[in-house]
Amino acid sequence: MIRKAVIISISGISLTSRETKIFINEKPWGVILFKRNVVSQSQLIQLTNKIKRIMKDKKFPILIDEEGGRVSRLSNFLDNSFFNQKFFGDIYTSNKLVVTSLYKTYINSLSKIFLRCGININTAPVLDLLKKKTHKVIGNRSYSYAPNIVNALGKLSVKFYKMNKIGTVVKHIPGHGRANLDSHLKLPKINDSFKSLRKSDFKCFKNTSSFFAMTAHILYKDIDKNNNSTHSEKIIKNIIRKEIGFKGILISDDISMKALKYNLIKNADLALKAGCNLVLYCAGKTKEMNKLLKTVPYIDKFTAKKTSEFYKFLS
Repeated sequence: MIRKAVIISISGISLTSRETKIFINEKPWGVILFKRNVVSQSQLIQLTNKIKRIMKDKKFPILIDEEGGRVSRLSNFLDNSFFNQKFFGDIYTSNKLVVTSLYKTYINSLSKIFLRCGININTAPVLDLLKKKTHKVIGNRSYSYAPNIVNALGKLSVKFYKMNKIGTVVKHIPGHGRANLDSHLKLPKINDSFKSLRKSDFKCFKNTSSFFAMTAHILYKDIDKNNNSTHSEKIIKNIIRKEIGFKGILISDDISMKALKYNLIKNADLALKAGCNLVLYCAGKTKEMNKLLKTVPYIDKFTAKKTSEFYKFLS
């Protein structure tokens, strides 16, 4: 499979001629859509169909960030504001059977919309563990303060999406919950010990069968005092791959976020060298995107193999 190791984004509700050329000439691995790209179901269907036609690939990865609650990219035609992850986590504490049935119904309904609209990957669930100091950028996007609840509901989410032929992206691995800053704006630094993190935050991500995971732009001082997790070979190799045991495709969080101190090219290069399989670019700026794609390498054998497995799953 000849694809560049990057997931791109686009500027509006239809492809510009320059964006079309980027898809044709640079062959990104996938594309992620945001609210700026969606006004209605019919428009979204037209957009995803066009992307797949251009790429000559009916299974071309089209991602969306539809967590529910505050993070809803389909809000121009779908009211998903009530169903944040904390809503399901709170019910879980009192009645596991009820929440399992409710969550399955919710994901089945959402998946039908995704499939109708040509979307095959949702960048959910959020498996960050809530703490008293957790920044509001996470807040009720998390299921719970309890690692076992986060892990259990995360597994259910992945399972129910898989039943509907939708891929998932567990995030933000190995955990954003202890951050008291918004990584969109500044690099959060965690002073807590590896032992403490291992007992709680890391446990939330254990044994999930998600095809994909997304990194946290967090500096864990006790593990790697010099590199944030997206740029840390030590964290990706020893924590994400070994301790947590994640075996799928690892995607960086958005490389245009301000937690990362370098330019896009260097941010991408460092992420891939550290062990991310794909980098994510969300700003949708054509000039930046074109420059980035000129420098990003093609996917490696591992990523190609895992992508093929995902394509077989979609069949």
